[in-house]
Amino acid sequence: MTEASNNEETQLTAKISVLLCDDHELFRQGVSAILGSSTDIEVIGQAGNGQVAIDFCNSREPDVILMDINMPVCSGLEATRVIKAQHPNVQVLILTVSSTEESLFEAVKCGASGYVLKNANPKTVIESIVRVHNGEPVIPSDLAVQIITEFSKPKPASTKPDVDALTDRELDVLRKLSTGATNREIAQILYISENTVRNHVRNILEKLHLTNRVQAAAYALREGYTDESTSGKP
Repeated sequence: MTEASNNEETQLTAKISVLLCDDHELFRQGVSAILGSSTDIEVIGQAGNGQVAIDFCNSREPDVILMDINMPVCSGLEATRVIKAQHPNVQVLILTVSSTEESLFEAVKCGASGYVLKNANPKTVIESIVRVHNGEPVIPSDLAVQIITEFSKPKPASTKPDVDALTDRELDVLRKLSTGATNREIAQILYISENTVRNHVRNILEKLHLTNRVQAAAYALREGYTDESTSGKP
């Protein structure tokens, strides 16, 4: 087996590192026990407020943060905003007791990839972590349309991302994002690996100065980069 193959195998089998951020220690311990039952996830730290989460990320980046919203010292939304600005590869999954449109919309604006309710069953929590780690949003379908519509509103030209920085393949992936396709679906359609899709999505977000997949899908719809558009840059 070649060195490249060894590296790829290691990457595929590595556990998803998770930071738990909630001001209730008993709740954190319960969630940690639940995640410990998964062979795909490793809890590498706990934080009692958003500032502790920020400090943790500055010393060791987790793959995913389970982030409560209402906490002392620094709220989950503010911590998410800071962490996504400083550590864009860290995925944030909001933990909340509320499923209101307002709370989710604010979370997405701060850079979160979605949310999971605190009364969700263990399987849902684990699946949600895996999904955001794969670059896929965890957003209820009934709210996703409203969120994308809001992000699709025209913005001043001075803040418009430079789509010319994208490669043709990245444009192909961007068009698929506009349809809500998952990484697996995009990989099958474009005949590439899921890992390659994740790399393309990461490059798209970086080049377009966006914080998450939802914003990328909204950008594609707003600017006409959809499956109905022709190949190459319009």
